Amino acid sequence: MRRMVSYCDWLSRIAALVLGIAGGQSVAMTPKNPDPAPIVIAHRGASGLRPEHTLAAYDLAIAQGADFIEPDLVPTKDDVLVARHENAIADTTNVADHPEFAARKTSKTIDGQTMTGWFVEDFTLAELKTLRAKERLPKLRPANTAFDGRFEIPTLAEIIALAKRRSAETGRTIGIYPETKHPTYFARIGHPTDVKLVAELREAGWDSATAPVFIQSFEVKNLQRLHTITRIRLIQLIDGEGGPADGAQPSYAAMITPAGLKAVAAYAYGIGPNKAMLWAGTTPSPLVANAHAAGLRVHPWTYRAENMFEPDRFRRGADPAAHGDIAAEIDAGLAQGIDGFFTDFPLYGAQARDRLRAGVK
Repeated sequence: MRRMVSYCDWLSRIAALVLGIAGGQSVAMTPKNPDPAPIVIAHRGASGLRPEHTLAAYDLAIAQGADFIEPDLVPTKDDVLVARHENAIADTTNVADHPEFAARKTSKTIDGQTMTGWFVEDFTLAELKTLRAKERLPKLRPANTAFDGRFEIPTLAEIIALAKRRSAETGRTIGIYPETKHPTYFARIGHPTDVKLVAELREAGWDSATAPVFIQSFEVKNLQRLHTITRIRLIQLIDGEGGPADGAQPSYAAMITPAGLKAVAAYAYGIGPNKAMLWAGTTPSPLVANAHAAGLRVHPWTYRAENMFEPDRFRRGADPAAHGDIAAEIDAGLAQGIDGFFTDFPLYGAQARDRLRAGVK
C-alpha cells in the first residue's frame, strides 16, 4: 500500500537524493522557470497499444492522459511533413504490398547507415495516403497487428488539428512534441524541413516559449538555426554513445559535461537523454542535477513496459514481451527530478504523474 506524504516532503526527498549524487558534489537544483509538474510525452502516440505514428495512436494517448503527443517528421517528395519514425517505411507501412511502387525500392545512405527499402521522400503525399500503417514490432506487440491496414500516414497538419480538437473536447491543453528527423540529410537532398516546420507551427498560432510545443533533434546545428527563427522551446536529444550526425560535437558524452551542458543551454530549453543515462548501474548518475544546474529541463526517453526494454531490476519473468514494472521505473526517474518523460504507454505515465501531483509515495 502506498502511503501519503506532503508535496513539500516529496520535493525534499528528491532534493536530498540528487544532492547526494556524485560523491556529495553540490549542484544547483532548479532550472530556469521550473514547471509545476512533470509532463507525459506519448512516444509516437500510445505506440505500445496501436501502430505508431497514427491518429489512432495519438488519440488513444490523449484519452489516457498524455500532455504531449510526439510526431517524428519527415518530408514527402512534394515537401509535406508527415509522421514516420524514419523515412524508410517498409517496417511501418504496407508499401511492399503495392506492386505499383515496386520500382521505388532502392538503397540509400542516411547519416552513415546504408539501408534498402522504400523512402518517404520518393512519394508524394497523395501516393503515401494510399498506404496503410502496420505494427513495427509484431513479434513483441502481436495484439497491435489487429490494427494493421486500418490507418493512414498522418500529416503534421492533421496532428495539429487533432491536438487542438481534443484540447477543446477535454478542457486540457494537448501539446505536440515534434522531432526533426535527419535534418542535414534532408537539406542536402533538397528537402529542408526546419523552416517548413516553423511555418506550420506559426500558422497554428504557435511561436512562443509558452506555446504547447517542443521541437527536438539529435543534431545540433539545426537546433541552433531554429533558435534564431522561432521562440518555441527546443530540446537537444542525446544518447549514451555516438554523437550528432551533423558532426557539430565530437560525441554526446562531450555534451553532458558541465561545460557541454552550459553550451547546450545557449540554444536549447532542455535535453532529452536516453533513460539509461540517468543511472550508473543502480545508482543515480549526476546528469539530471548537472542539467538543472545549467538551467536545462530533462525529458528522458523511452519508458516501455516490455521486459525487453526494462533494466534487470524492473523485469518480471523471462518473457521479453511480458510487462515488467514500468510504474516503478518511471517513479525512480521522477525521484531524480526529471521534468517529463517519453513513454509508449502513456496511461502508466499519467498515473505516475498524478501520483506525484497528489503527493502519493
